[in-house]
Amino acid sequence: LKMSWFWLYLPLHLLTATCLCHSIKASTTSSQQSFKADLFNFYHSLVLADGKETTIHLLKDIPKRYYFVLEEGRVLAPFSITVTPCDVPIEWNILVYKSPPARATPGDHDTQEVSKSQKVSSMVSTIFSYKGNSVETYMGMSSHSALYLLEFLSTERDTHITVYLTTDTTSGHLYPELPTDPRIDVIGIGHTTVTLAWKHSPSVLQHRDSTQYCLLVNEKHNYKSLCAAETAIRASGMKLPPTLALSLSPYLLEPQQVMILSNSELSIINKVSSGEVRQVCMGTKNTYTVPNLSPSTQYYFDVFIVNLLTNASAAYTGTFARTLEEPEPKVAELKDGKVVHVVLDGKKEKFYSLQYQARHKKIHFTFQLCQGQIQVHIMRNGKTVASENLSGVRYFSLKGKLLDTYLVQLRSTEESNSSVKVQASPHFHKPLFPLLPESLKIKSFSKLRTCRSVTIAWLGTQEESKYCVYRKRIEEDQIWRELQSADRCSGPESRHKSEKVLCKYFYDLNLQRAVTTETIKGLEAGALYLFDVYLFGPSGIPVRYHSKVVKTRKKC
Repeated sequence: LKMSWFWLYLPLHLLTATCLCHSIKASTTSSQQSFKADLFNFYHSLVLADGKETTIHLLKDIPKRYYFVLEEGRVLAPFSITVTPCDVPIEWNILVYKSPPARATPGDHDTQEVSKSQKVSSMVSTIFSYKGNSVETYMGMSSHSALYLLEFLSTERDTHITVYLTTDTTSGHLYPELPTDPRIDVIGIGHTTVTLAWKHSPSVLQHRDSTQYCLLVNEKHNYKSLCAAETAIRASGMKLPPTLALSLSPYLLEPQQVMILSNSELSIINKVSSGEVRQVCMGTKNTYTVPNLSPSTQYYFDVFIVNLLTNASAAYTGTFARTLEEPEPKVAELKDGKVVHVVLDGKKEKFYSLQYQARHKKIHFTFQLCQGQIQVHIMRNGKTVASENLSGVRYFSLKGKLLDTYLVQLRSTEESNSSVKVQASPHFHKPLFPLLPESLKIKSFSKLRTCRSVTIAWLGTQEESKYCVYRKRIEEDQIWRELQSADRCSGPESRHKSEKVLCKYFYDLNLQRAVTTETIKGLEAGALYLFDVYLFGPSGIPVRYHSKVVKTRKKC
């Protein structure tokens, strides 16, 4: 900005004010004092930068003032001012000081003095006033040189705001543009999910590489700006990254924060006293399904379009939705000795309940985890007697009274499918599964590997049992899938006949020596193999050891 006019303009105001102090009569005293106050305001004001977002901290009940001068020599001088409250409502005004009036013509002295006073008063005018916490933009156009004063006041508490002034309204915008309809549409509601959609910002269509959408989810209320949301979260005791314009660079997160990166989406979940506050940046996609919400809970959703180069943002009109009530879990009946195979869909059906009425005082529950992750919760007559995450085969022996009612609640703890086999029976009932060793791991011996053979070992028990070994040739990119998707409840009947290596019986009364080894020959050099061992008990139901992947040597 050219400031030469301003420095000439202020002394002229001072000279005018000085003359008025000695000549204006009592009838014009109020105008005199008002003008002196205006001059005082200028000397206690700061220059507002042009083309830059300025953060201003306000103390309660103490006004803060900034000024700027429009450039000289322009026929029309457009400008815009955007003020973003970052917390409580504020009051702000724009005052304009026009060029001083021309000298009065000779005449009556009193008439001249009153005329001067009226002209001095008319030099100052308020052109805009606002009170609230919304983001407001004033756009103006001046055909003459003028000086502008901005006044800001917070009457509730200490706060901060951001102010953006620009006199260059033709070369782009600091803030991304919102569409003509900035509403967020709720297009789907589930028990634990809400699906949102919104119209594309023109900025995304023009600058796809430097803009992205970020979503804020909370249980309290909507936020009208990004800095208001960040301020509220900090007030809850959290520390946040500088803005929600989350690049994929690492952050030093607080202990109460969880960062999740999947499918090019970065989520930060803040654990605050009033519930979770989630922040998700999803690139330029304008639809999103919010997962892992609580049933029957009202959530507030805010979408921000963020300029990644400047961190400036614009807020869509926030919305809210209430998730559906959790359906009553299905309750199936457990019968003595009968095995029930329960399959849970991690996305649709995460819960399942089984009821059992005891006909004996001692009850034996058996669980075999087949796939995924499942948490079991056992209640007797409404009181919890056991609860844990399942792993492999698990037994629970419980003692109660005749006709006690047991409720077994199963819950999937992951998105993918999970399954488990369950049996309830009197304590003296024939066991469903064979006696298990201390560990179901298969060990391989690196030093005994050759180009054509592999030696493996596994633990046995004090009970004579049948063990069958199977092998499968796999590739590098199949390892994770084979290990993660394996159904641990499936038996050898699901395997191809060519994969069977051998079956053998063994046991040892001394558990220290209850171990067996087997050398599998006829393998290919430098190849990966998946080995499985199945243990069969008296009931004929197999237990699968943990799969082992071994690679033969390339050269021998």
